[in-house]
Amino acid sequence: MFLGELISIAVCVCWSASALFGQVAARGIGHAMPLNVLRMALSLILLSLSMTWVCGVPYPAYADGETWMWLTLSGLMGYVLGDFCLFNAYIVIGARFGQLFMTLAPPAAALSGWILLGERMSPMALLGMTITVCGISMSILGKKGEDNHRHLQLPLKGILYGIGAGVGQGVGLVLSKLGIEHYEECIKTTLADDPTQMSDMLDAMPMSATFIRAITGIICFSIAMFYVHQQGTLVKSLKQGRLMFIILLATITGPFVGVSLSLKATLYTSTGIAQTIMACTPILVLWPSHVLFKQKVTLREVVGAIISVIGVAMFFI
Repeated sequence: MFLGELISIAVCVCWSASALFGQVAARGIGHAMPLNVLRMALSLILLSLSMTWVCGVPYPAYADGETWMWLTLSGLMGYVLGDFCLFNAYIVIGARFGQLFMTLAPPAAALSGWILLGERMSPMALLGMTITVCGISMSILGKKGEDNHRHLQLPLKGILYGIGAGVGQGVGLVLSKLGIEHYEECIKTTLADDPTQMSDMLDAMPMSATFIRAITGIICFSIAMFYVHQQGTLVKSLKQGRLMFIILLATITGPFVGVSLSLKATLYTSTGIAQTIMACTPILVLWPSHVLFKQKVTLREVVGAIISVIGVAMFFI
């Protein structure tokens, strides 16, 4: 009973931990590009091992060209744009504000679903979008100045990175849905005569989809890293055992365990309940950020984060 809700809470804890580890790693390296190359590489290793254990194949078997196309596009939006912006946001504005902007993912997914899939946007979804944006605005606006207007308490660059992270995650989710649905049809068609293998492949399908997205990420991040001459930073990072351990923890708690549990949660409870609980990450990360990084947390920021999560919940009512 309530297994799905409990798993969703575990996901929220994992993503909060991933955000905190990610902030330490991002500021330790100083550049998002080498960090994302390392994360993608570790993700591919962990995913390959998991797929081999589940279905005996260390790669996305039976994925055709269209599956690769949609999941590659998803990787470009979710990993390349989204993660690049997210980890730069960690460097500039920290994990608590970086995760706050991730509440923009549901509105971005709703808009892109409307554009790409023709999905209807209900009045409640539009209201939720407005409430989410208002909650974020409340958190990032500081005290009134001499002109009696509130001014941004965060660097504009950090805000833009945060918006890019949330939008990239939301659009990437819709593209991923298209790819996974097509991949499922490929598996069912190809393995119609082998129900046992079909079941194993379907169980491993989320990991296979994430594998394709991670391949896209590591290729793009590697090219960009060499273009801006940051490969030396990556080599230095590999020699720092503590830093690599933190990156490994960020990878395990985020794209590996966190994503896997999030998919599992939807099997035991409704998607709306699961997504709403998981969206509480910006609230959960406030106290650890205060304790670990000595960051002052104001009542306005807490209320703004709560309002943003309420806005996310409106999408699933």
